[in-house]
Amino acid sequence: MDRVFLYALLAALNPTLLTATTVMLLLPSPKRLMLGYLAGALTTGVVVGIAVVEWLSDSGTVSETKNTLAPGVDLALGLLFLIAAWVVRSGQSEEKRARREEKKANKTKEPPRWQKALQGGSPRTTFLVGLLLSFPGASYLASLTEISRQNLSTGGVVLTVLAANAVMLILLELPLISFTVAPEWTPRAVDRFKGWMAENGAHVLVRALAVIGLLLITRAVVTVLA
Repeated sequence: MDRVFLYALLAALNPTLLTATTVMLLLPSPKRLMLGYLAGALTTGVVVGIAVVEWLSDSGTVSETKNTLAPGVDLALGLLFLIAAWVVRSGQSEEKRARREEKKANKTKEPPRWQKALQGGSPRTTFLVGLLLSFPGASYLASLTEISRQNLSTGGVVLTVLAANAVMLILLELPLISFTVAPEWTPRAVDRFKGWMAENGAHVLVRALAVIGLLLITRAVVTVLA
């Protein structure tokens, strides 16, 4: 079950969701806009998620050999995370140069249509944008595959899919909670965080990828030796 939420957490690292959240934070009444987007994203994520899990379970896609395959999957994923960490680390200087050039180019670059729609400022619009932009990516599909392997009841599937979506949409949920609890402090904190991430984001990503990779490899070794 832990892989369900690991993949959901990876699905949370979604550039589109991060961009949408950032755009909405800069608009008037961001709380209402984000609630609309969250409702749309949850609708798509839960409905499609339950349908995919039921299809995987009924089709017999899930193999009984999962216990023997799991260490190999963990090892492969762990190595991929470590490789990704190395690639990000080695390319930091180039990325910084590219980012500076991109900022210059973006001064005259038109934003995509969905960003323009968000800037319209209507919760109904953000609901539709969230509905259309939240179809499953690779990480969420991997999470759904793991759910289908748990042999859960229908109620268990629904609750687990809901929980996975709650993890997957955490980038949107955290600002909402913060706006509710501390409406005056949150905008200032968001600005400070954006500045900090601009300077340290690459280092944080490298460390996160390396830690996840090492944990997966460790689990694979422990599973084989157990």
